[in-house]
Amino acid sequence: MVVSACAKDSGGDTGSTDVAGAACEFATPPSPPATSSTSAAKSEDGDKVDGSGLKIGLAYDIGGRGDASFNDLAAAGFDRAIKDLGVAKENTRELSAAPNEDESVKQSRLRQLAREGFDPIIGVGFAYTEALRVVAPEFPDVRFGLVDSAVEGAPNVTPLVFAEQEGAFLAGVVAAYQSKKCHVGFVGGVDIPLIHKFEAGYVQGAKAAAPKIVVEKKYITPATDFTGFQDPAKGLETAKGLIEKGADVLYPAAGASGIGVFSAVKQAGVLAIGCDADQYNQPALADTKEVIVASSLKRVDVAVYDFFKAAAKNDLDSLPEVFDLKVNGVGYATSGGRIDAKLQGILEGFKAQIIEGRIKVSDKR
Repeated sequence: MVVSACAKDSGGDTGSTDVAGAACEFATPPSPPATSSTSAAKSEDGDKVDGSGLKIGLAYDIGGRGDASFNDLAAAGFDRAIKDLGVAKENTRELSAAPNEDESVKQSRLRQLAREGFDPIIGVGFAYTEALRVVAPEFPDVRFGLVDSAVEGAPNVTPLVFAEQEGAFLAGVVAAYQSKKCHVGFVGGVDIPLIHKFEAGYVQGAKAAAPKIVVEKKYITPATDFTGFQDPAKGLETAKGLIEKGADVLYPAAGASGIGVFSAVKQAGVLAIGCDADQYNQPALADTKEVIVASSLKRVDVAVYDFFKAAAKNDLDSLPEVFDLKVNGVGYATSGGRIDAKLQGILEGFKAQIIEGRIKVSDKR
């Protein structure tokens, strides 16, 4: 995301060991749209904004830079804001979290940034929700952004939330079409509602493509243990368990623990789908990238950049309520050349139907 007691079984569709499977029988897929269905992300527009007067702060979730996933995306958005908005390097600050740290430590981290004059500040991850509930009212003139959550009654906290289930749905479609046994798997880092959204979308997408597909599901740690996002060794062992049950395409929503999942996949000679970032192109995954056939994208980089840019323009109300497929806040990548034109068309067909509202992807498992 090792000892089996540390991994929670969320109820896979089968508990059987490996069986001889066959390729999926596919439902009739939607036709690809005549033209691209995706509108450009707001951060891709060409208007120049002067942010040279800003002091911007970023408080990472556990793992920080180098997790090849969620935090690295936030870092990319942060770096782009510094470059494009003209923020002086001395007016930037990054701080990282530790696994299972006390809530008071998160509060102290945010207070440190605010007291040192940083504004705006982003808390990367829902783990900062309670800390911002306490700290934001203490600094009513500081603009905070919060990735993956919201703080009710705090007007100076802007939620930066995503329709993760929509990107995961497309990952499920890829998994079904890439599986040789119609038997795939999901590895969740920590058994929490946010990761349930990935699981829910993945299962719905796989079953939309192949109604009889078997989906194995396993979480590395329970809700009270956030090391599941930063333990490649447990990720490897959890992935091995799903592969032994017969899954031949795995999708980890597990932060840095996904590094171990990809290692297990390579060792077993099966396939994987990346999560959050275009993981085929992540330097930390160079040794295992050949097993990554596609990635679901959660554009934390877009949300982070757009928040800083909107703050520079004094226009935070311009940000979308949800970063979804429609605003290119989630999506998919096919780096590596494993997705042919036929499957690409199928993915675009499903994507268009989700954007048009013809397919409703639930965020509940």
